Amino acid sequence: MTELLLEAKNTKLVLSENVLAVISKTALNTVSSAFHNGGGIKKTRAILNVEVPKGYANRSLHIDPESLIAESSKKLGFKEEFIGMVTAACVQNFAVVSKREDGIGVSVIATAADNEGNTCNYSESSGEEMKTRAIGGTINIIVVIDGHPNESCLVSTIITATEAKTAAMLELDIRSRYSGDAATGTITDAMVVAETGQGDPIVYGGPASKLGQLVGYCTRKAVKEAITKGQECSPCRSLIDRFAARHLSIEKLAFELSKVKSLKTDKQKLASAISEKVCKDQLFASALLAVIKVNEDFERGLLPPQFSDLSKLGTSFGEVFSSQKCESEPGKTSGAEDVNLPPFLKFALLELARTALSVKEN
Repeated sequence: MTELLLEAKNTKLVLSENVLAVISKTALNTVSSAFHNGGGIKKTRAILNVEVPKGYANRSLHIDPESLIAESSKKLGFKEEFIGMVTAACVQNFAVVSKREDGIGVSVIATAADNEGNTCNYSESSGEEMKTRAIGGTINIIVVIDGHPNESCLVSTIITATEAKTAAMLELDIRSRYSGDAATGTITDAMVVAETGQGDPIVYGGPASKLGQLVGYCTRKAVKEAITKGQECSPCRSLIDRFAARHLSIEKLAFELSKVKSLKTDKQKLASAISEKVCKDQLFASALLAVIKVNEDFERGLLPPQFSDLSKLGTSFGEVFSSQKCESEPGKTSGAEDVNLPPFLKFALLELARTALSVKEN
């Protein structure tokens, strides 16, 4: 069993097998989305984050999650009522960040990565259409405040912590499983905010308040650390993986470009050539990344009005990085009309593909 003291007096973090818990000698006031004894404002001395054992069926969890919580809580020998969450993440991979300023202390505990290094399997962008029955990818957060925020302030800190979680995901360029959009969370995230009730009353918990700044800082840092404990979402993951997360895999791009007759090659050779260039040529890789990012602005309607001729702009952009310019080559874009990609992405990629193929052939 592992124990760590938190910023709040008489409060500790305990790790025992598949249970990560905050335990306090005195009652904490909490607001949460936890399903076990949570769901609103409650008093408790214990907050449990329980890892779903490997092989535990989604159906079993849906039908009777309370059994898993109850059985797991016995490992701590805690007999009082507690607040409980479940997670698909490995609780051993937790992250904790604490900070104290102006008499207010905050500790944030986050879990995100499982034993296989996966965090982003079920990441999503709130507001998009999703169809799933699986449970996975949970980012669970426990915020412990050594202070005395009122009830509205407690609720406000949930908003602040959620914004900080999303900021951490944006910083790591995590994408939605369902659309490839920038992810705002995962499909089963949960959060508990607890406070000791010590000190002067605190009214504001928004991002500009002192409490909000502490909560935002600790949450953003803890979530980022927890996520990066999974290899899948490492900041150093390959560009090819980052493209695939946008639903723009090298294979998909190669398939579309193979429709251009003037390239005189098939999708396998194209994919191989582009992959090799991305891995070995930093300039080529940065150009392709820039193309993808401009394409995102195009799809969101964010490109300035002067970007009117996207086909010409894409071609010109690609030629900046091209090893050979061949504007007068007959049939240069033959078949490009069949390529199912946005115009800027299509024509910039076409020029970059020519570069990749020419180097491959040489």
